[in-house]
Amino acid sequence: MLAGCVTPSIPIPPPDPAKMTFHVDGSGSASTATFSYAHDDQYVDAVVFVFNRDVGQGVIQSANADGSIGPTQPFPAKIGDRVEVSVQRVDQTESTCVRVKDGAPDPFDPC
Repeated sequence: MLAGCVTPSIPIPPPDPAKMTFHVDGSGSASTATFSYAHDDQYVDAVVFVFNRDVGQGVIQSANADGSIGPTQPFPAKIGDRVEVSVQRVDQTESTCVRVKDGAPDPFDPC
């Protein structure tokens, strides 16, 4: 039998609404949004899911080399839609749900 030491992984934090930005183009059901997230060392090599709960669509992409995210490809979204942002690294996934607005979402107005 082998004995060893297992190094625990450091949990990644959930996405912080204060570091998020949406850019909304158009209005009503024809509008789209792009998503960006400020640099965070803990998100390097992460996969990012931006999913609009209200329309059932979103985008998946890798975080940038510096741990920032986006800007993503446009996805269907209008002001007020509920968007879940999930960041996945190896065996950890953390999510935050916010309401879309042009610019930074309100951290006190969750889904």
